[in-house]
Amino acid sequence: MSKTLEQIVDDLSALSVLDMSKLKTLLEDKWGVKAAAAAPMMMAAPAAAAPAAAEATEFQVTLEKAPDDKKIGVIKAVREITGLGLKEAKDIVDGAPKVLKPSCNKAEADEIVKKVTAAGGQATVKGL
Repeated sequence: MSKTLEQIVDDLSALSVLDMSKLKTLLEDKWGVKAAAAAPMMMAAPAAAAPAAAEATEFQVTLEKAPDDKKIGVIKAVREITGLGLKEAKDIVDGAPKVLKPSCNKAEADEIVKKVTAAGGQATVKGL
């Protein structure tokens, strides 16, 4: 930074709030502009992103947990949902939380959650 710029920064730092306000007004009049805050522009970006998240068409279903007294029923439900064998389905239930269906439509995701819940387990749906 040149000496002149450093001097301007020092001079501006020494101004009172009232003097800064007057300086702002003088500069606006001289340059024919209006000072405006940039914050409203920043607020628009998150609002625009929100509708996109609400329109998910693909969903992931995850088995969150299966109580010990309901494991057999949940294993049967997992076998029906995934088409896996007994050992593989048992491994999923024992290792919960595990993804049951990595990608499906909303109706299928709801049906899977319904089956798992009816068997005594707990499943969640996450939009992709």
